[in-house]
Amino acid sequence: MSAPQAKQGMFDCRDAWAETLHDLAAGDSRIVAVCNDSVGSSKLSGFRKAYPERLVNVGIAEQNLVSVGAGLANGGKIPFVSAASCFLTGRALEQIKADCAYSSANVKLCGMAPGVAYGELGATHHSIEDVAWLRAMHNLTILVPSDPWETAEAIKAAAAFDGPVFIRVSRMPVPAIERANATFAIGRAETLRQGNDLAFIVNGTLVHRALEAAEILAAEGISARVINMSTVSPLDLAAIDEAAKTGAIVTAEEHVVRGGLGGAVAEQVAITRPVPMRILGFPGFAPTGSAEWLLDHFGLNAAGLARAAREVIAAKGAA
Repeated sequence: MSAPQAKQGMFDCRDAWAETLHDLAAGDSRIVAVCNDSVGSSKLSGFRKAYPERLVNVGIAEQNLVSVGAGLANGGKIPFVSAASCFLTGRALEQIKADCAYSSANVKLCGMAPGVAYGELGATHHSIEDVAWLRAMHNLTILVPSDPWETAEAIKAAAAFDGPVFIRVSRMPVPAIERANATFAIGRAETLRQGNDLAFIVNGTLVHRALEAAEILAAEGISARVINMSTVSPLDLAAIDEAAKTGAIVTAEEHVVRGGLGGAVAEQVAITRPVPMRILGFPGFAPTGSAEWLLDHFGLNAAGLARAAREVIAAKGAA
């Protein structure tokens, strides 16, 4: 799998999603795409050209979008339902709940440009609550991949999985993460760096920033573990319990601080092994600005993660 290269080795994960879906469709006639007048932003132009009869464009009607996907699943297809995450999850939440999760429909919901990728369009287009309200649903698998390789693997895993899946597909450019043993499995966390002083538990666009923070801390003699928790539901509880043995945890995500990855980790830590934690994310509605500016403004960068790590280590020492 290759993806077009963006500036300075950065990649748009939508390219990996589109290429992977095209390849999967070549080998499985059940795979179809459903979108909401978003062929361009979902990068489905190539899919439409190759399989015009297997792309359904419902127009700007997200509730219909999800219900059509559920109907196709009930008819034996494997629908990949694609739309901007803010509209897919906000406008069609009831359909995701009733038609997909409650009904166990084999629908793959692909939230394009999640987080603050549409930063300049403001809070209406930011999708920083999606994981929280979807995580509350039973029977819905939630994947937040970190780079093009993991995005492709998540799409392939979702296609092979029998049941509803939501996948965040990042638009914000990210680097390819270096992996010694690249494997992906739903429900399994990935330890990208070992460390014993604290653990970063992160996903999506925050993974490479956590790795940079770990390098900063290493220069100060602090050993930071970096765990990529790309599956938010179901969680890898064993990985969280092991992370808690370091005595301190920092979570970071392109999401509000309530109800997302940080909240999920805190729920487990509070029950099994309480340790000092910091949950990094957006405190609420974010202002208008570029995605990079917003992440920097709210400390969701390497410097901000390193600062939170120092604070949580100090709290560990005081406990």
